[in-house]
Amino acid sequence: MTDIAHPDYEALAAPFRPIFARIAEGAVEREQQRQLAHEPIRWLREAGFGTLRIPREDGGLGASLPQLFQLLTELAEADSNLPQALRAHFAFVEDRLNQPESELRRRWFRRFADGELVGSGWSEIGNLKLGEVLTKVTPEGEGWRLEGEKFYSTGTLYADWIDVYAQRTDNGRDVIALVNTHQPGVERDDDWDGFGQRLTGSGTTRFRHAKVEQAHVYDFSERFRYQTAFYQHVLLSVLAGIGRAVVRDVAQGVAQRKRIYSHGNAPLVKQDVQVLQVVGEIASRSWAVEAMAQRASTALQLAFEAQQRGDSEAALRKVNIQAELEAARAQVVASDLIPRAATELFNALGASDTRVSKALDRHWRNARTVASHNPVIYKARNVGDWEVNGSEPTFIWQIGNGG
Repeated sequence: MTDIAHPDYEALAAPFRPIFARIAEGAVEREQQRQLAHEPIRWLREAGFGTLRIPREDGGLGASLPQLFQLLTELAEADSNLPQALRAHFAFVEDRLNQPESELRRRWFRRFADGELVGSGWSEIGNLKLGEVLTKVTPEGEGWRLEGEKFYSTGTLYADWIDVYAQRTDNGRDVIALVNTHQPGVERDDDWDGFGQRLTGSGTTRFRHAKVEQAHVYDFSERFRYQTAFYQHVLLSVLAGIGRAVVRDVAQGVAQRKRIYSHGNAPLVKQDVQVLQVVGEIASRSWAVEAMAQRASTALQLAFEAQQRGDSEAALRKVNIQAELEAARAQVVASDLIPRAATELFNALGASDTRVSKALDRHWRNARTVASHNPVIYKARNVGDWEVNGSEPTFIWQIGNGG
């Protein structure tokens, strides 16, 4: 399945597919040994994967949003950790694309053309009130000083920069601070202990008198309009890629399986009509999710193009609402179909395929973890509230202690 609006997708994808194949070859071993994907990330850096959305005239590959998310789906089939690890990078690139032309913007594009990547530093845990931001930036000399601690710092262990959500001490405004990781003031721990997506480079990041350049702090209100839908599209692409991996592994497993049951339907498992039905149902669920993801990404492309044209406020709000709703609808369905497909896989195989050495359980664990990001029940509520009452979806949310 490719983006039919952009027939050059195959040419764009071709150089990356051998890299995806190499990544897939080591996915089980990395999972078993909990080995961070530094080498696969390096392969992607060197191939220019981080420049997908950057215009060709600025040293990038000029991909559309549907093309980007389809490539992330292909990458997720190889290793579902990697698109999520790159989520903050592509979001920051998207933010730069939506800013006016400037030397600072061009400088960021040159960094990315050189292979530099951005990680995430937004979420805080602990005794934190809802909406409170404990990470602070303070004016110091010709720049800023950053102090604080973040968790769920996805991608930071692979990154050169971290996109940090913080608060200014001088005026109390919420800001984004871009901090370079190659300094003693940034400490990154690989302490993410989730049962899935274990190699996304998430965990705790601490900022102790970290230095930030003057130009690398800007108001959060300036972020690109469709950012929430964009972040959710990355997760949707991950789910679609996991679905593809489930289809791949169940098809291979059934084709190669020799052991049969006395009460089965054929002398070979690959001829058993009930097993083939299970494989067909898994493949159909995966196809449906990928089709939904592609359609939803088209709505996001329309939001980007409206922003680039400078459409009216009313027009921008309309396309952003649509992008948010399409992402939510797709996630509601994908969060059900892909974990179910990852479970049905074992109905087509057997007890021997539950062995740790095969790591087939990773598909369910990874899908369930991705589906837990930003509760799907609230996405379904937003969709229902729009359909019944015309209420706009939630664009920006916060998390913290209530009561």
